[in-house]
Amino acid sequence: MAEDPTDPELTLAAGDFSSWLDEMEGALRGDRRSDVPCDGCTACCTSSQFVHIGPDEVETLAHIPADLVFPAPRLPVGHVLLGYDERGHCPMLIDNRCSIYEHRPRTCRTYDCRVLRAAGLEGDDDKGSIAQQARRWRFSFPTRAARAEYDAVGAAAAFLDQHWDVISAASAPKSAIQIAVLAIEVHHVFLRHDEASGAPSVVDPDPEAVRTEVVRVMGATDAT
Repeated sequence: MAEDPTDPELTLAAGDFSSWLDEMEGALRGDRRSDVPCDGCTACCTSSQFVHIGPDEVETLAHIPADLVFPAPRLPVGHVLLGYDERGHCPMLIDNRCSIYEHRPRTCRTYDCRVLRAAGLEGDDDKGSIAQQARRWRFSFPTRAARAEYDAVGAAAAFLDQHWDVISAASAPKSAIQIAVLAIEVHHVFLRHDEASGAPSVVDPDPEAVRTEVVRVMGATDAT
């Protein structure tokens, strides 16, 4: 029998949304690591995912056998991907634990499946274990601002999902995680702050403004 993600015994506290959002944005900027209360969960390590490693991650690359990585498509020389084994597991996952945890890639340090919950997305069909885990998270909203930020991230994700082929760079393939992360990075375009009270509210922005911000965030020069 499938687990019911709404069962109180199975739900997970994701924390105050505003605090989490601030931390997530910092992790995406590279200012900090993403602090995810995984509690032993290895869904992201066992879901047939390619892990991007940048050329500046020298220490990480020194701890991964060279034959396990290959050049990343559409990225400059030096960017590589770490693949997965025949089970769909990361090859650095040994005895259900990351064998290079202290030296793991930046992608792993910033990975947080709570972004799916924040964006109101179910996850990709071939990443069922991640989607199941993401559905268990429950954010708290102690302020009006927290709720408005949550609604803005959801609105951004819905917009990106609907218009992905128009605004994505180089016809990049669409994935739920990618949309969710990008929604975090551009959600401010969907917020307006009242000049008198400073209280935020969700707005329906000009699509061109969203596209411009996506291009800036993705660093793309050939978005269509």
